[in-house]
Amino acid sequence: MGKTVSKFGSQDSESKSILSQDPAVSSEASSYSSINGSKSAPSCVPCSGSADFVTCPTCQGTGEIPSELEKQLVALIPYGDQRLKPRRTKLYVSLAVLNCLLMSAFIFFFLFPRSIVVEPAGLSSSVVAFSDNVILLNVTNVLNITNNNYCPVTVTQLNVEVLHLSLVVGQMEESNLLRIGSLNSEQIFYTVTSKIADENAYNICTWVGIKVHNILQHIQGTLTYSYLSHTEQLAFQSYDYVDCRGNTSLPHSLVPHLS
Repeated sequence: MGKTVSKFGSQDSESKSILSQDPAVSSEASSYSSINGSKSAPSCVPCSGSADFVTCPTCQGTGEIPSELEKQLVALIPYGDQRLKPRRTKLYVSLAVLNCLLMSAFIFFFLFPRSIVVEPAGLSSSVVAFSDNVILLNVTNVLNITNNNYCPVTVTQLNVEVLHLSLVVGQMEESNLLRIGSLNSEQIFYTVTSKIADENAYNICTWVGIKVHNILQHIQGTLTYSYLSHTEQLAFQSYDYVDCRGNTSLPHSLVPHLS
């Protein structure tokens, strides 16, 4: 037993001699010693005013730690701290969800595609000529277009066919016609030249013994328009009685139709 105690005693004396001989180890050990004999802050040392040290948060401003150990500090927050339990969280989340729903409803209401109304307004004017039992009829018609959308609409193309007794006697095509604003109405005037080679129609137009000189025309057309990067087509048709002798057709005024 006496040998064992003496052996441990010799080891303690050797360790003390090694710490006293090595200045780096002694300074490292002193940096982790307690201040004023307190054991609660073993990582604090007296303030030396050196630039290589930062204020130790655990020492309440009474000591410093090496700057290379600053990133190893851990902040502990009690479980009952109010910062972990923010107030009115449900209220803020509910308001955010309500705002998102309202914005979605407004966007859907204003950008929802609505119908474009195309209504033939009839005959505007006509010019008649005769050549070798053939009727040359130059007719100008009117289209009323109503935009029920909250965005502008661009009419890009208009295709029209004129039929007489189920035969196509005239055609026309126009592009890039006009731009219609939101909730607005506009008119399009289009002219079709027809060549009618019908003996009965020629007699009706040139016979002086009758007072009515009308020719029935069946008009079929397709209107192409675009809005919100979307293109659609609308078909329309109408029947017009054209005075092929007196040229007494009168223009039609715009009549808006808002749904």
